[in-house]
Amino acid sequence: MAGIFQRISLIFRAKTDKALDKFEDPRETLDYSYQRQLDLLQKVRRGVADVATSRKRVELQANGLNTQVDKLTQQAQKALEVGREDLAREALTRRSGVQQQLTDLQTQHAQLQAEEEKLTRASQRLQAKVDAFRTRKETIKATYSAAEAQTRINEAFSGISEEMGDVGLAIQRAEDKTQQMQARAGAIDELLASGALDDPTGTAKDDITRELEQLASTSDVEDELARMKAQLGAGPAGSPQAIEGSGQPPIAQPIPNQTYAQPPAQQPNQGDLR
Repeated sequence: MAGIFQRISLIFRAKTDKALDKFEDPRETLDYSYQRQLDLLQKVRRGVADVATSRKRVELQANGLNTQVDKLTQQAQKALEVGREDLAREALTRRSGVQQQLTDLQTQHAQLQAEEEKLTRASQRLQAKVDAFRTRKETIKATYSAAEAQTRINEAFSGISEEMGDVGLAIQRAEDKTQQMQARAGAIDELLASGALDDPTGTAKDDITRELEQLASTSDVEDELARMKAQLGAGPAGSPQAIEGSGQPPIAQPIPNQTYAQPPAQQPNQGDLR
């Protein structure tokens, strides 16, 4: 059972990675990474500003304690001048406590200053890395855009792009529909010519009209056949065509079992018939 779940998990991750890879744009990924680095750089700079602010506050406190130390020293000196040794001792005791605080502040100031310098150097290094990444990012984006444009141009020329494929399919469908309409129009013309369909826009043809048109068409065929025979009659002498087309009337042959009171009349010349 565990093996089945592992296989399902593996298939799911593979499908997910493939889907993400399909929709991932390297330019957007680079821009997102650059923005993250800018955010990190901004945080480091904010940290440097916070440390610098703390250091400045400690300096102000130290300056105040130095002023207080100087003041207590002067008070102790004046107390001794007037013979108040007890007051001088109290002033010097207080000055000792202030000096201890001043020493602690100086230690904090040194630590804050070291931290500030460290963050400043880190900010400078990070700034250099961000600048280098920005330059590389723009180079990669430009290269990717150029490669993408070249790929689309090549796909358009070769006809394998989705847009050109859709155009090719549309052209094929248009050609198929055009051929279908041409075939339908030709079939309707043939049906109208044969009389199988009536033309509602024209005069209706009855059977006699169609027979007359058929006879006229047959007469045209016979005339064309006679013309072709005449052309063939111009061949070599002695041939059946030459004899037939010589223009001499044929010799009448008597019909068997029939007597004539007069000789049969000559048949008209074939040229006259034409």
